[in-house]
Amino acid sequence: MNSLLSISDKILVGKNLVSKLNFWGSSNNTIVFTNGVFDILHLGHIDYLSKAKDEGDILIVGVNSDASARNLGKGSSRPITDEKSRSMIIAALQFVDAVILFDEDTPYELIKIVQPDVLVKGADYKPEDIVGYDIVTDKGGSIKTIDFLPGYSTTSIEDKIKQS
Repeated sequence: MNSLLSISDKILVGKNLVSKLNFWGSSNNTIVFTNGVFDILHLGHIDYLSKAKDEGDILIVGVNSDASARNLGKGSSRPITDEKSRSMIIAALQFVDAVILFDEDTPYELIKIVQPDVLVKGADYKPEDIVGYDIVTDKGGSIKTIDFLPGYSTTSIEDKIKQS
């Protein structure tokens, strides 16, 4: 089997997304959701996503589209890597079960669809300030924050490249 094909199967849209969510939900899996731009994948991302996976059975990662990433105000040069590449790279990680690209500024509408049992974000957020907090806690789910691995960020990598 073509390995790129199996990776692209993890990128969910439309009916495929709904059927996977129904299957995982009916199998009593704990669904974990997190999101981000994930531009220039680095050790900090790997650490964060692997710890997110430890919170449940299925890890679904929402990836900001190029337009959505630009709206976050990270600078005119961002994202450096296009949405298709970022989605495929995240989907290639063994501990990621699904990737969903989203165009909105926040993943709120996506979280409504996914209905995760656990919502994960970085520890730079207060749980009650995390987008989707209300959706997850109203259904009895939990919010987890994960400390970032010190010294790793896409911005610091971008700065280092510019200085070279």
